[in-house]
Amino acid sequence: MKRYVVLCLFVSAVVSLYAQFDPQIGQYMYMPTAYNPAAAGEGDLMKVSGLHRMQFTGIKNAPMTTYFSFQSPFVIGKTRHGAGVRFMNDRYGLFTNQTLHFQYAYRQKLGKGYLSGGVDLGFVSVGFHGDSVNLNNLKGSSYHQADDEFVPSGSESGMSFDMGIGVYYTCNSWYAGVSYSHLTMPRIEWTEYSSIRLKGTLFVGGGYNWRLKKKEWVLKPSMLVMTDFTSWDINLNFMTEFKDRYRWGLGYRIAGSVAVLLGVDIITGLQLGYTYELPTSKLLLESYGSHEIYLAYGFNILKPKRTNKYKSVRFL
Repeated sequence: MKRYVVLCLFVSAVVSLYAQFDPQIGQYMYMPTAYNPAAAGEGDLMKVSGLHRMQFTGIKNAPMTTYFSFQSPFVIGKTRHGAGVRFMNDRYGLFTNQTLHFQYAYRQKLGKGYLSGGVDLGFVSVGFHGDSVNLNNLKGSSYHQADDEFVPSGSESGMSFDMGIGVYYTCNSWYAGVSYSHLTMPRIEWTEYSSIRLKGTLFVGGGYNWRLKKKEWVLKPSMLVMTDFTSWDINLNFMTEFKDRYRWGLGYRIAGSVAVLLGVDIITGLQLGYTYELPTSKLLLESYGSHEIYLAYGFNILKPKRTNKYKSVRFL
């Protein structure tokens, strides 16, 4: 009978893999294409974005995530479209996760805004560093073998085709979207005896811009729900923007953290954001918190304007 390595030796690691394969980011409102392909080409800007997250600093092998994306709107005749590419490098424990996706979105005028449908097409690669597993404590165990051939003894990795879909609506003062990743449920083969199948993740998110009587102040609440139907995570952010340039706010995640978010437009089109997040669980005793840095540059390519101000409900 085949023995189940993941079940016997790495149950906790795989549960973490399923729940965190699509990692949550604190500044999700600035990088919607990280979880919804229908947001590609939103607004009138060609945009390059990058985000780096260091989670639970102070803990060995804590998660570390890097996102990079490039997206652009374009016009064919009287129709509007968006296209882009995104890359993610994620490391957590003994697992590594790398994805590369090409994105396309079709945008249709609807009411005061645009309704978009989009698709992610690409590849996902998952690796496991079996040479870092310490099995010495299994010696003498009647349930496990320290030299179990079903446990990868070296660094293993595999790749599979991946696909995601999404719907996104944006208008002058609000936006909302629904998307689903890993629609093909990719199966990653490591060795003859070990493999893993990735579960899909549903994302539901949205935000609203409320400009006060003093026009220089804008309140920006937003929310992102993330679930694989086994575990749930809800991220709530409440941002304040001043003079369309300076941003600050608070965030809360029901999975167990609170955050402070800061942002500024350094020059026209160049934006910098920073998030410091603290766990509200016992992890607080072991970790110095999480840090997240965001940097993006956008410029107008569709319609010449007297100003390069970003026409988006996130950047007014």
